[in-house]
Amino acid sequence: MKHIQVTIKDIARELKISPSTVSRALKDHPDISLATKKAVRDLAEKLDYQPNSVALSLRKSKTFTIGVIIPQLVHHFFSTVISGIEDVAYKEGYHVMICQSNELYEREVLSTQALLASRVDGMLASIAQETTDTKHFQSVMKKGIPLVFFDRVVSDLDASSVVVDDFGGAYRAVEHLVRSGCRRIAHLSGPDNLLISQSRLRGYKKALEDYGISSSDSLLIKAGLSIEEGREACERLLQLDQKADAIFAANDPVAIGALQFLKEKGVKVPEDISVVGFSNEPITSLIDPPMTTVAQPGFEMGQLAVRLLLDEINLPDEQEVQTSRRELKTDLVVRKSTRT
Repeated sequence: MKHIQVTIKDIARELKISPSTVSRALKDHPDISLATKKAVRDLAEKLDYQPNSVALSLRKSKTFTIGVIIPQLVHHFFSTVISGIEDVAYKEGYHVMICQSNELYEREVLSTQALLASRVDGMLASIAQETTDTKHFQSVMKKGIPLVFFDRVVSDLDASSVVVDDFGGAYRAVEHLVRSGCRRIAHLSGPDNLLISQSRLRGYKKALEDYGISSSDSLLIKAGLSIEEGREACERLLQLDQKADAIFAANDPVAIGALQFLKEKGVKVPEDISVVGFSNEPITSLIDPPMTTVAQPGFEMGQLAVRLLLDEINLPDEQEVQTSRRELKTDLVVRKSTRT
């Protein structure tokens, strides 16, 4: 039978006190009452609590290295996030190790293991589109390694995160399409398990509702996040009896794939159908026609995420981590792929 190691949090939960109080009681801190010290020590003995010497040594000897896990470096958005992370980290004397999951769950798990083996002081992560099981991130937190998520976050873990206003960005994109005269607006959605996909879908539906346009399930096409998935989703869309006059895509690659397929089929953009993406990848201003999209502040996201992480890394042992969720604004960039 596998031995389950008792932690300070287990003792704290049993006595209904904070983990930091338990930690100070075990260290015989003068601010803790004798009664509390006795209760903590008695329960620790009863539960056979043993300090994790490996974790303690790791926490007390910094490597001044931060690990970062991103889905794909090829996307300009993630490269700008990396730039923001490095901008702050290097000024604070930290090195940055970057791992790419390539949107694969297994590679993401291997990346967390590699970063732990490299004894990073903390991790920043944006999850892969395949990820539904978060045990590897739970393991990171159980080892006492600070963890902050950015852009693609995990909802069932008590960790800090930095996101953009995906709901608001999607709402403004669809609102723009409605105001330009579009009424049959399709949405090429991202993976269901990602919160960014869920938020952008909610923004799409809310905009239609507020403008009195009934949303049709047939115009909701599950796509993904790649150019090829955008092409395939657009092909399914054009086969419908109900013809769309606009497309709002989950991200720029999907929108670009849709735009390519429309041009190949002789469908005029934006005369026959308008197209809007999400991310403001540099290529969106260079393609024909230049594409309307939602801009995300990647550099600012990286800066903020690493500052939150460094705050946790530098937190005194006896002080509890106060997790937070920060949300950054988006901007609609109107170009020629949508009607005016």
